[in-house]
Amino acid sequence: MRKIDVFDTTLRDGEQSAGVNLNTLEKVEVAKQLERLGVDIIEAGFPAASRGDLQAVKMIADTIKGSSVTGLARANEKDIDAAWEALKGSSEPRLHVFLATSPIHMTYKLKMTTDQVLDTAVAAVKYAKKKFTHVQWSAEDACRSDKQFLVKIITEVINAGATVINLPDTVGYRAPEEYGSLFRYIKENVPNIEGVKLSAHTHDDLGLATANSLAAIENGADQIEGTINAIGERAGNAGLEEIAVALHIREDFYQASTRLKLDEIKRTSNLVSKLTGMIVPGNKAVVGNNAFAHESGIHQDGVLKEKTTYEIITPELIGVKTNRLVLGKHSGRHAFKNKAVEMGFELNDQKLNEGFKAFKDLADKKKEVTDEDIFAILTDKQTEAQDVKTYELKSLQVQYGMDNIPTATIAVVKPDGEYKQEAATGSGSVEAIYNTIEKLVEDTVVLLDYKINSVGGGRDALAEVFVQVKYNETVSSGRGTAQDVLEASARAYLNAVNRVLGVKSKERKEVTV
Repeated sequence: MRKIDVFDTTLRDGEQSAGVNLNTLEKVEVAKQLERLGVDIIEAGFPAASRGDLQAVKMIADTIKGSSVTGLARANEKDIDAAWEALKGSSEPRLHVFLATSPIHMTYKLKMTTDQVLDTAVAAVKYAKKKFTHVQWSAEDACRSDKQFLVKIITEVINAGATVINLPDTVGYRAPEEYGSLFRYIKENVPNIEGVKLSAHTHDDLGLATANSLAAIENGADQIEGTINAIGERAGNAGLEEIAVALHIREDFYQASTRLKLDEIKRTSNLVSKLTGMIVPGNKAVVGNNAFAHESGIHQDGVLKEKTTYEIITPELIGVKTNRLVLGKHSGRHAFKNKAVEMGFELNDQKLNEGFKAFKDLADKKKEVTDEDIFAILTDKQTEAQDVKTYELKSLQVQYGMDNIPTATIAVVKPDGEYKQEAATGSGSVEAIYNTIEKLVEDTVVLLDYKINSVGGGRDALAEVFVQVKYNETVSSGRGTAQDVLEASARAYLNAVNRVLGVKSKERKEVTV
């Protein structure tokens, strides 16, 4: 059975999804869960993109020990130096450096000749190899590149020290047979390819990302790259959960496997979905809520008689529990702590106490408290900053009637400790709430996006709201969870404002230091 390395780029390519903006604490939590999942390589970000990205990559590299951590760099010394600053404390310093090789990219984007591209790639790999144990080189837009030029440049970057060669389908252009044949061609024509791993990185513009990744594996790829829930630029990347489960279910055909702990897939999917605000479609392969649902009477009859008639993947395989009722209002702190540990959360005493209080408040209101409810509570507590003074919601009251103007009255404790209350109207209840919050924060807040989702099912399901706002010239996202939709909306809006305050506070500290 051939071992396939899993290269996760949720925190780099995935975070480039429109509307996604994770803070450092959230990135660290995702990385820790990816480590629990068994990912071989975590691409933590693009260190040269900003000081904040560099610090986030550094924190992940210093924290994660069970997976190799890498960062992206363009083919220049400045980017490579930034990546080294972020990654030098990791257990296995690794760099991912890229340069476009297709005629359209070289002509219009790089404005370089093939010789200039070749020299730049070789120089970058040689420079990186002085610092990094492992250097992965990517031929951006490889699928629209001249094959003979690919052979030439790959041969030279391997001679320069590259240990992994990535052939990305950058724009999701190729069909599986074409993409697979590219790997076969490189393996057959690059003279020094032995001992170097080939990696596949696919995009889903034509809905072929998973199929293309599997075709690459069939034709010699030793590493696959993708994201959780298939998020990413444009239509997204290949979903790692789909590839890993496909290899497991059809190991008879592919004769290849990953080291992923498949029963951590659902939890990882839920965490990424919650923190990014990107809801997983119900019909999403492997992790969608309908992945194990059977509506047709014929299907139901077959499954009741023998599950394998219509179910090739069991819910338990990916960590979906059939019995979700876990704790109730009579449960104590010890049971709650054990459940938190069982679910993979590492909370300090303060956050555990806050989580337990939120759980007890919810248990008084809900008939049943599920794993999904507890997951939502604990995720919020784990990713809240502890050292930044923020706005705290103290009370909320909304008056609404079909023939009346919606009015919201809100009280908060400001970052300076002052208690403040305001009221405002709007064309709807949510607008009234947001107009009131804008008066409380004493600055313009522009709502860019608003999404609402239910956590679990039933009348008493928790509401989860995701917003994106512009505050103090900074675009920020926020999340809020509550049993009441309006309260969740208010908490999400304040969370977005507080995240901006957290960033500004961190910037002031860095300047002071």
